[in-house]
Amino acid sequence: MGSYTHPTQIYGFKMQNYRLIDTHAHLDFEDYQENLDNILAESRTAGVEKIIIPGVTLKDLNKIIELIDKYENLFGAVALHPSEAKDWNSDSYNNLKEYASHPKIVAIGETGLDYYWDKTFVDTQKFVFREHIRLAKELDIPVIIHDRDAHADILDILKEEQVNKGVMHCFSGSAEFAAECIKIGLYIALGGPVTFKNAKKPKEVAKAVPLQKLVLETDSPFLAPHPFRGKQNDPSKIRLIAEEIALIKEITFEEAANITSQNAEALFSI
Repeated sequence: MGSYTHPTQIYGFKMQNYRLIDTHAHLDFEDYQENLDNILAESRTAGVEKIIIPGVTLKDLNKIIELIDKYENLFGAVALHPSEAKDWNSDSYNNLKEYASHPKIVAIGETGLDYYWDKTFVDTQKFVFREHIRLAKELDIPVIIHDRDAHADILDILKEEQVNKGVMHCFSGSAEFAAECIKIGLYIALGGPVTFKNAKKPKEVAKAVPLQKLVLETDSPFLAPHPFRGKQNDPSKIRLIAEEIALIKEITFEEAANITSQNAEALFSI
């Protein structure tokens, strides 16, 4: 096995002609709070201009607001993760709407369906997903969609609710499913798994999806790309994802970075 060369050594930092946007990083998690300034500095050095922090639980949202107020290049989204859907109550819609009034809240998410861990409250997940969609449409902002082992139900709800502004977060479906999502107007987000050596499906998706419909994400602290698989992820590592997509699509790193960043800016109005 040859020695690993980080793309920073290939492309350098002094004359950057590219920029990167991480559309999904949980920087509000406790994992980052002691050294967040260093993490953000490393991300800027790696060319990451903007980062979106998605909501997971209602109690996390104050932290997201605090961070996007403090750091110019951070933006947020608000939602109840599908695994937390049982916490939805009669006040949740209006609470989320109030948080979403912040000018740097740019999406509703992450919301969707997750059948991997627990399928005992599928109907609740579906109801809460539809409520998130209703709020996103009321506010005319995109939806960040979490889909784990629920492709058919996700697509049915998206079509029924006529969703045409959003992104399939951490896309795990086939190239054919990606095409169905694109057909209704959604973007596809690819992250660390596309760099895994045995990741046949994500690489097929990266090759098949038009570059104009791709955005990048790390899903930090999860899913660190190769060769950091299994370790804590952070936004600076999005460079490795862009590099892999460039290799798969046989384009330059700069093209992959810049066009996916333009896509993110257009989708999230940032």
